[in-house]
Amino acid sequence: MARDYNLEYQDNTRKYAYNFDYILRDYMMQSFLPFLVKGKALELGCYKGEFTKTIAKHFSDVTVVEASDELISCCKPMLGDVNFIHSTFEAVELAPVYDSIFLMHTLEHLDDPRLVLSRINCWLSEAGRLFLVVPNANAPSRQIAVKMGLIPYNSAVIESERLHGHRKTYSLDTLEHEALSGGLRVIHRGGIFFKPLAGSQFDDALAANVISKEYLEGCYKLGMIYPDLCSSVFVVCERGN
Repeated sequence: MARDYNLEYQDNTRKYAYNFDYILRDYMMQSFLPFLVKGKALELGCYKGEFTKTIAKHFSDVTVVEASDELISCCKPMLGDVNFIHSTFEAVELAPVYDSIFLMHTLEHLDDPRLVLSRINCWLSEAGRLFLVVPNANAPSRQIAVKMGLIPYNSAVIESERLHGHRKTYSLDTLEHEALSGGLRVIHRGGIFFKPLAGSQFDDALAANVISKEYLEGCYKLGMIYPDLCSSVFVVCERGN
């Protein structure tokens, strides 16, 4: 059955993106900075363009591939210098190679992730790098939800996630395996932001001034020590043979 990408990003019983998710994206780029390769950047999936704006601060040549025409229409007015392509990753034809490619909280939405990763392997320049990030099945907030009976097991895809287009829930080891199976070479792996609360709980706590910027910084630093207990897990990849 054909997918409706304009429908999948709409909120259901679960919001597609919490305010916490935008905070998390700042920490993602902070984690990537030592590994960025300057030149041409490619973002695969942009949602409403918040991370695209961050990419554009570091790259003057940015291309975005997005399957939702509604999201492209939302992003274009605020990102006039970015080249948008309306296509799925499986079908898009990209002629140039890219020096930094970003696939952020999107791999879990793909029907054939290994096919897409193998295509990305061909889109990377000789020194290029892929920054691949997914939500973590083993985040403490998710494990707590399992113990509460809200989720059957850590890596389950629940109905509200399925309606958002989720196909799989990764942990650090399964993410790395997927990247290797796509032909890529993993040069770095880690976690981003120790996550004791759900996204909605973080939003409520921030709105009530229960937690501070210092607390967020502490969670980010703790995540460097405990990557398996982070909100997101990531790998940095280079071209494989």
